[in-house]
Amino acid sequence: MPTKASPMSKLHLQAAMLLFLAASVCSAEDMAVMHAKYEKLKADAGFKRLLGTCPILATWDDHDYGVNDGGAEYPKRMESQRLFVDFWNDAPDSVRRQRPGVYDAKIFGPKGNRVQVLLLDTRYFRNALKRGERRTGGAYVPNPDPTATMLGEAQWAWLEEQLHDPAELRVLVTSIQCLPAASGQETWSNLPLERSRLFELLAKTKAAGIVMINGARHWSELSSIEEGVPYPIHELTSSSLNQVHPRGTPTVNRFRALNNTFHRENYGAVLIDWEVGRLSLQIRDVDGAERLEKRIDLAEL
Repeated sequence: MPTKASPMSKLHLQAAMLLFLAASVCSAEDMAVMHAKYEKLKADAGFKRLLGTCPILATWDDHDYGVNDGGAEYPKRMESQRLFVDFWNDAPDSVRRQRPGVYDAKIFGPKGNRVQVLLLDTRYFRNALKRGERRTGGAYVPNPDPTATMLGEAQWAWLEEQLHDPAELRVLVTSIQCLPAASGQETWSNLPLERSRLFELLAKTKAAGIVMINGARHWSELSSIEEGVPYPIHELTSSSLNQVHPRGTPTVNRFRALNNTFHRENYGAVLIDWEVGRLSLQIRDVDGAERLEKRIDLAEL
């Protein structure tokens, strides 16, 4: 498929990559250790080249948040947020310097070709996950408690407001997977009422054009869902950029949209052809070769 070049193609690719980079920092309650890890990343020659390549939008996952699989129980979350926004050079008046959590949103492109990027924070406010019998993906099980939250009320209110902004395509960045069912791993399905709340919010706001991207699974796949949502939702998972997971066994995912998963070093790309009205969700290896792809007509979203 010939794809019209667009700055957004680079930006989407970068968002998926940064989920890996964020997850590579560390787990620590010692902020000096966290700072040293950020400084090591900042000094990396490849990372320096990356910074000069394209706009970068960053959210965090657990290891640059500061604790493996962590949520609101992490005692250093305020200190960690300060390090995070300093590292990513948020402006002095950035909202992420003034409120809890690193969620943010940007809109790119002219009317008719607008892309909204919604960066969620699935760490700062999230309740601790419920544990059960360990499976391939881990020991987490769904928690039906209606008081348990993924985003926290302030972030939920913010997201509803953002979804009312006009845009032709919306890229929802969530550091953990949303569509796959709970199979032991961290996923929105561990808080099923919050997952349902997200889909209900999309219907309530009539926010069209949603696609989702994430990382953190140590392999890549594409998921799609049509039940319980206002239109088909597709989710691209890319990880990791430079480390191969020793197990390499994917968890069960009845919403997997492609027969294959990819387990070598990789990155994700979202390519938009406005003239044709088509979206291409791709996983590419470190040589740029396409390994997974799904093409979607924008009119379906």
